[in-house]
Amino acid sequence: MKKFLPLILSAIVLACAMNIASAKDAAPLADDPVTEQRLITISEEMRCLVCQNESLAGSRSDLANDLRREIRVLIVEGKTDEQIRNFMVERYGDFVLYRPPVKPITWLLWIGPFVILLAGIIGLMVYLRRRNQSMPSATLSAEDNRRIDALLQDAKSSSTENAHD
Repeated sequence: MKKFLPLILSAIVLACAMNIASAKDAAPLADDPVTEQRLITISEEMRCLVCQNESLAGSRSDLANDLRREIRVLIVEGKTDEQIRNFMVERYGDFVLYRPPVKPITWLLWIGPFVILLAGIIGLMVYLRRRNQSMPSATLSAEDNRRIDALLQDAKSSSTENAHD
């Protein structure tokens, strides 16, 4: 066993050295820093179609890599940011944008939560009013008021006695 220990250790060291040698630096998104900055700015405003809750800039899915590559090509071709956004929307729909535009097809998306909240508040108010109206109002008689006063007096006197003890 002792004969094999140096051999095993040297194999482990060699394997680690090969992994370190084969490691690569992260490839830049573009050769030009201005193009890279534009790519990042545009892709942060878009949703990854695979991850859905992650921006295109932050996603590492294969589709996100392809879409960033496509955006890079459009930037190099001289397209404006708006033209690139329009291209992506034409190809993938408004879902690709984190902030979809307000138009008739997206009104429910923008106004829906407020409508649901308002309907909930109105429903709660109607329920509480009906509940209050259905409950009988109870008026206490003079005898009931005397008993309550007596109970309160007893409670008050017993609490002062306990305080003195």
